[in-house]
Amino acid sequence: MSEFQRWETRFSTPGYLFGKAPNAFLKNHAHLLKPGQKALSIADGEGRNGVFLAEQGLDVRTFDFSPKAVAKAQALAAERGVKLHTERADLATWNWPMEGFDVIVAIFFQFADPPFRQQIFSNIKRSLKPGGLLLMEGYRPEQIAYKTGGPSKVENLYTRVLLEDAFRDFASIEIKEYDAVVEEGAEHKGMSALIDLVGRK
Repeated sequence: MSEFQRWETRFSTPGYLFGKAPNAFLKNHAHLLKPGQKALSIADGEGRNGVFLAEQGLDVRTFDFSPKAVAKAQALAAERGVKLHTERADLATWNWPMEGFDVIVAIFFQFADPPFRQQIFSNIKRSLKPGGLLLMEGYRPEQIAYKTGGPSKVENLYTRVLLEDAFRDFASIEIKEYDAVVEEGAEHKGMSALIDLVGRK
């Protein structure tokens, strides 16, 4: 089964795999968001984070490579009464605009191996406006033992050193490592080894 087929199959199930509520890290940083800002939520799946951004008054673009996920995102936006610019696209081939966004949200996209991840990080930096905000959350290697979500490949997970090196050219970065119980639908549930990054280009 291809990666595309795998995700299409997962998103074909009734309901929302990761719930309809926004990621807790994103919600906890809503005070950094300003109405009217242009925001991008990458690999946004069924739209819970993109919809939350739109509810804060941002002009939001989201994409995912699963048509079924994009359809669910559109349905969630309609349910919540917000406008969401959705697109079916692959992270590997999407045309990232130069300095096109005030905010980029990158939550749990750790299906990317190290070379692909480096490409994505470069594109994120390229597409943020000067002074733009990056909100990123992922799992640390300790997540492998918890088995409560995320990839089984340790090389896809984040460490402080990895993120500090990747975003060392930012004006500022704050990184927080911690363990917490995650309750995000059926797919992210239970004690988890998390790492958060709040960065300014």
